[in-house]
Amino acid sequence: MLANAPRGATVADLWETYRKDLGDKPTAKTMGYTGKAVLEHFGAYTPDQITKGLCQEYAEKREAAGISQGSVWTELGHLRSAMRFAEDIRAIQRAPKIWRPEKPQTDKRILNRGEARALLEGAGDPHIRLAIALLLGTAGRLGAVLDLTWDRVNFDAGTINLRLEDAATRKGRAVLPMNATTRPALLAAQEAAMTDHVIEYAGHRVKSIRTGFVNAVKRSGIGHVRIHDLRHTAAVTMLSQGVPLEKVSQVLGHSNTAVTFSTYARFLPQHMQDAVDVLDFASLRKGA
Repeated sequence: MLANAPRGATVADLWETYRKDLGDKPTAKTMGYTGKAVLEHFGAYTPDQITKGLCQEYAEKREAAGISQGSVWTELGHLRSAMRFAEDIRAIQRAPKIWRPEKPQTDKRILNRGEARALLEGAGDPHIRLAIALLLGTAGRLGAVLDLTWDRVNFDAGTINLRLEDAATRKGRAVLPMNATTRPALLAAQEAAMTDHVIEYAGHRVKSIRTGFVNAVKRSGIGHVRIHDLRHTAAVTMLSQGVPLEKVSQVLGHSNTAVTFSTYARFLPQHMQDAVDVLDFASLRKGA
């Protein structure tokens, strides 16, 4: 099938080069898993041989094997990233277009203020309560909150720096001011701190709050909530209170406002109210 393939690095070669370049970043580990299926299908090809049809064949094969559309979307996204990296380092002249199925919309649970308070009150352990307070008060991702160290908490400036100096994550992170919830929570935690990490338990860094979070949700009685829903809650709350899209995008660490808009616009149809009010033709005065 590839007898007439042009000479050059294969997808498998470039995939592994990209994965090694990622180093210890979480994506490198994930690509170790997604690569098993992706390289079985694409590995022997060179980038210029990748077509929309080849990508669609992959999607059909994976979905026939019971793999969700969301997982296929992610797998082909890793292929896209690897090919763009290959172009960036000039291993190939141009990255091929990688077709992907439409990204499925996930149901986002948006908490109201009462539910958010109940969740905080339902946290049995101080480190779980602090983590929830930071997740809601910074709109940060869980990884950013668990990575946070005291040298990036500046009480004089009143800021929380969720960024890592070595750029160990490809997800955007922000430097944010403290608010009336996060500042006292951090001050109390610092007095009892035993490690460099803000979220700690028994003198050790915390790598997961899943069990504690599930227990807090149960005690709060607010129904099913995922950890990442706290980020969605923060984003939608800011937008619903009239915070400009540009500021919300900065808080979320998005690369541009288009990402923020595409993710959250469906939760805020009222932002188009002034536009449709102009279309109220029946109420226009005669001759206007």
